[in-house]
Amino acid sequence: MALFSIVAPFFNEQDSARQFAEFSARLGDELKTRFDLDTEVVLVDDGSRDDSIVRYRQHLQGNWRILELSRNFGKEVALYAGLAETRGDYVMMIDADLQHPYSVCLELIETLFADPDLDVVYTIRDDRNEESFKKALAGRLFYWLINYRQRYEVPENAGDFRVMNRAAVDALLRVRDKRRFNKGLYAWTGFHQKGIYYRPDPRAAGATKWSRLGLFALSLEGIVSFSALPLRIMSIIGALAGLLGMIYGGHIILMALIYGADVPGYPSLMSAISVLGGFNLALLGLLGEYIWVTIAEVKDRPLYIVRKVHRPEDGQ
Repeated sequence: MALFSIVAPFFNEQDSARQFAEFSARLGDELKTRFDLDTEVVLVDDGSRDDSIVRYRQHLQGNWRILELSRNFGKEVALYAGLAETRGDYVMMIDADLQHPYSVCLELIETLFADPDLDVVYTIRDDRNEESFKKALAGRLFYWLINYRQRYEVPENAGDFRVMNRAAVDALLRVRDKRRFNKGLYAWTGFHQKGIYYRPDPRAAGATKWSRLGLFALSLEGIVSFSALPLRIMSIIGALAGLLGMIYGGHIILMALIYGADVPGYPSLMSAISVLGGFNLALLGLLGEYIWVTIAEVKDRPLYIVRKVHRPEDGQ
């Protein structure tokens, strides 16, 4: 009998542990009845500081494991750790906060099973049009940057909520990037993929762990990991600034030699220094981001460290 794995990373989710256990048990029963699938649940504790593990152990039933990481490594790495722990022929990744609707979980599975040629079915958030204009514009710019002249396309507003067959999971596990941006990696690995639209449910409890700064850092991670376009843009800007400076310098020389005009002094000098200095600092910062990614890969540290694996037979 085929095995279906459910992977969910969590961080300080003690208040939603009971609801998640009920959700996963209900889904497991549905998969057994409709598709004749056994189910395993793989949770990844990404350095929680509350009683999340205790709560999950109290409420989870059936075949489950909790991978307790030694500290907070971030959701991208926690998902990788969960995938590496799975044994299923099919794997679905969901959030422990239960924002991924039950009906959409079933739709993902049905869509994958309905077409033998499909390897991955992913979700696309359909509520982004309700965001502010500035945030929506920033999102469009981000996806344009990482998709520009690529041989693959990162779907806009697609997330980790998806179901994959074993071949796609194993291919993703072979990508050992230390600085991970999963949205890009899903697209990079290829395979036959299909997207479906959905609207997330409200969180079962608590508040989101993502801050604006965290989202910005993740976006920057994606850009420097999957696109050299920012470097090329800065190079073009620098070349244009140098060309304009040469033209302006030639103009000043001609005005002084032909017309005897006074050469502008301090204001023009400070303007040139400020503009060129700003471009240089921006380029140095951008280069630093790319170099930092390279250093992280060269160090070849393990992606994560497991403190303990919790199983049902361990007892309470």
